[in-house]
Amino acid sequence: MKRTIFAAFCAVLMAAGQAWAGPPTLKAAPQPASVPQSMNQVQLTFAPVVKKVAPAVVNVYARSIVRQQVNPFVNDPFFQQFFGASPEFQKRVQQSLGSGVIVRADGVILTNYHVVKGGQDIVVALADKREFKARVLQADARTDLAVLKIDTRGEKLPTVQFGNSDSLQVGDLVLAIGDPFGVGQTVTMGIVSALARTQISASDYQFFIQTDAAVNPGNSGGALITTDGKLAGINTAIYSRTGEYAGIGFAIPANLARRVVEGALSGGGVKLAWIGGDGQAVTSDIAATLGLPHPEGVLIKSVYPGGPLANAGVKSGDVVLAVDGASVDDMQGLNYRVATHKTGDTVKLTVYSGGKSRDVDVTLSLPPETPARDVTMISGRNPVAGAKVENLSPAVASDLQMDLMSKGVVVTDVADGSFAANYGFQPGDIIKSLNGQSIGSVADLKSGLARAGGQWAIVVDRNGRRLTLNVQE
Repeated sequence: MKRTIFAAFCAVLMAAGQAWAGPPTLKAAPQPASVPQSMNQVQLTFAPVVKKVAPAVVNVYARSIVRQQVNPFVNDPFFQQFFGASPEFQKRVQQSLGSGVIVRADGVILTNYHVVKGGQDIVVALADKREFKARVLQADARTDLAVLKIDTRGEKLPTVQFGNSDSLQVGDLVLAIGDPFGVGQTVTMGIVSALARTQISASDYQFFIQTDAAVNPGNSGGALITTDGKLAGINTAIYSRTGEYAGIGFAIPANLARRVVEGALSGGGVKLAWIGGDGQAVTSDIAATLGLPHPEGVLIKSVYPGGPLANAGVKSGDVVLAVDGASVDDMQGLNYRVATHKTGDTVKLTVYSGGKSRDVDVTLSLPPETPARDVTMISGRNPVAGAKVENLSPAVASDLQMDLMSKGVVVTDVADGSFAANYGFQPGDIIKSLNGQSIGSVADLKSGLARAGGQWAIVVDRNGRRLTLNVQE
């Protein structure tokens, strides 16, 4: 018995030795090659989505004629006084190129405001190379969006359906379609890199989708598309030190774009809902002072009497944490959440005050035009002649993206070559006083200019800076 066991053990050792002697002489047979039976077996492709959406993305050409000053010295009032020179200008044709998205089959097109700004001749080129002259239904600087219309003569054009941009998540795949550098329609792919970016532009309604899909000059106004072929946003800006793609692009969310289109088609213009207050982001110091566990929300600094916040019982010093459950971190984000609603809608604000949070229903409205605008072009022989002015109200302040509590008379336009232009007045200037008298209305300004007697001491507020102009005839 022992001899049998020993023999078996030796047999095992010999077999192990053979196994370690070298690699096996037999190889596994290769698998037979087979032809893929479906597209899914070959690769993931967005070709069906692009085929569906691309015909609804167009090129937008805006041509404008600008006046360029020939000699900068003739704009100097001192130079004019002694040499009797008047400003000399030459006309120059300036053309901008961008993209657009057909959102209605009868030829309604959405693009960026900055693409068509100042354009006297706007042409839309379809994907099939046909060109149409376009008219502007609405151009809204606050949202940097514009709505165009072309005459299709009854032909139904391909469109892109609006998606719900609030359903986007960081990491979602998206496609950017446009015409970068005028090379022709181009499709790029990326992901949603971030949401709710608000420190990108000066707009009160800035609230951008950030993507790493390649976006370059010429893409402005083009489509940011979800993988199911719906419009997620309008590509509008890039972050770059060179002006070319650097991996960071921004798009205006589709939910805001939809509101602008609805306003343009209603005939009443873009009337964005108003919250009736102003505020600032909560910092670490503010959070510690108020007893918040971490910095979040918008600290309300001012509330307009009789406005939506005031009517809902929200006061200065309260913190708005969320709108309809969506968190807000600064005033731009709060304005955006409000602007995607219609006036008369009721939104639910989560408000923190006194160490506790509560939900508050706020009914949105339009900012009031009180006092009346009284739009006036100042004439005569005075330093303000050639400036268009109007009374400040919450509605005017909202249009101009100014502090809603601003009061007085604001300059909204300045004619080229006018006294006002030569003395440096700019749109957005608030005229505070004239010859020591406070200016509270356009009527105050007109009467003050009439009795000035050839001597003007004008105090102006320009973006919070106090400027003084002294002129004697």
